[in-house]
Amino acid sequence: MTPADLIAKAIQATTSAKVLLKTGDADGASNRAYYAMFDAARAAFIAAGVEIGKTHRGVLNAFSARFIKDGSLPKNIGRFLKRAETFRYVADYEGSLVRLSDASELVAQAEQIVAAVRATCLPESPDDERNGQGG
Repeated sequence: MTPADLIAKAIQATTSAKVLLKTGDADGASNRAYYAMFDAARAAFIAAGVEIGKTHRGVLNAFSARFIKDGSLPKNIGRFLKRAETFRYVADYEGSLVRLSDASELVAQAEQIVAAVRATCLPESPDDERNGQGG
């Protein structure tokens, strides 16, 4: 997959998360918000030509080390991603439910991460502008 493919996937996951929020499915929205962030992180690695880890934890730790600690992306982006992983774990594997307010916050944070990675790591090409996919 290319970075643009992964960003498109991340945008779709964010859109799906919003739909799930509207139906009251906080767990589903949390899952989709997390995967939007995760795919954006993967896009950043591929755009930078960096080998990515094979596990979720490996990708998250490497993302923090590579893009947050060096100042490429704001520190809150790294915190959002780690927080989303926690909520996704609760939503997918634990018996407790994610609150709708928490899921809503995760979706907003997913949008911020996708936008930040897109702006920082994926410079727009002229084709993006012509196809209405720019910024």
